[in-house]
Amino acid sequence: MRPFTKSMLAATAIILGTAPLAFAYDGQALAGSAKISMDQAQSLAHKAQPGKIVGRELEKEKGGSGLRYSFDVKTSSGKTHEVGIDAETGKLLENSVEGAHAD
Repeated sequence: MRPFTKSMLAATAIILGTAPLAFAYDGQALAGSAKISMDQAQSLAHKAQPGKIVGRELEKEKGGSGLRYSFDVKTSSGKTHEVGIDAETGKLLENSVEGAHAD
């Protein structure tokens, strides 16, 4: 195999091998449409619900501007809350215990 071909194959393998790392959270491709950043939204979510963030995403969903950050926050009591932050305004859209249903 020619040296140029080997280096091209190696470069391609590196690029393809790291491609999944380009998106650090689900929905990151929508970030260009958001007025507030993931870090800002995460800070707002922590203020609304202290705990450890165990999941985060940016999604299109009804309510607010239609674009929201959604966080799964595990509290010290072991419960997981879903906290939704509007990606346009930073407004708290949701703070509820996951799996809890209103009757």
